[in-house]
Amino acid sequence: MSTPSYQAPDLLLVGDEHVQRYRETDGEVGYRWNGVTTLLLTTTGRKSGQPRTTALIFARDGDDFLVVASMGGAPKHPLWYRNLLADPNAEIQVRGEKFKVRASTASDEDKPRLWGIVARAWPNYNTYQTRTERPIPVVVLSPV
Repeated sequence: MSTPSYQAPDLLLVGDEHVQRYRETDGEVGYRWNGVTTLLLTTTGRKSGQPRTTALIFARDGDDFLVVASMGGAPKHPLWYRNLLADPNAEIQVRGEKFKVRASTASDEDKPRLWGIVARAWPNYNTYQTRTERPIPVVVLSPV
């Protein structure tokens, strides 16, 4: 079995700075990141109750937006995903447009097809899965 190829991303625009520049420019800066598209996901903090915004790579499946709770293959789920498990209602920003969405984790039945879509957009997801024993969730963000 061959090891998936990994391409190290350019990390010049990440985290809070990515979110800030994306918001300031309606995605003119930050929508395209390392050759892929990104969105801003705002969840409600499960402990604080405060809005929490994260820039994430996304792909599309019809009207739905797909994001991956990979955190680079870390052993635990990212905070944004844990927030969505507590409250699946969220907001996304794609360029200058904002949408209310409801999140759901892809079912075992749907995940292989959806994983194929997101891994075509960002092949590093395949490598991230080899770094952890936890199944990395594909999250479906459906506009409401």
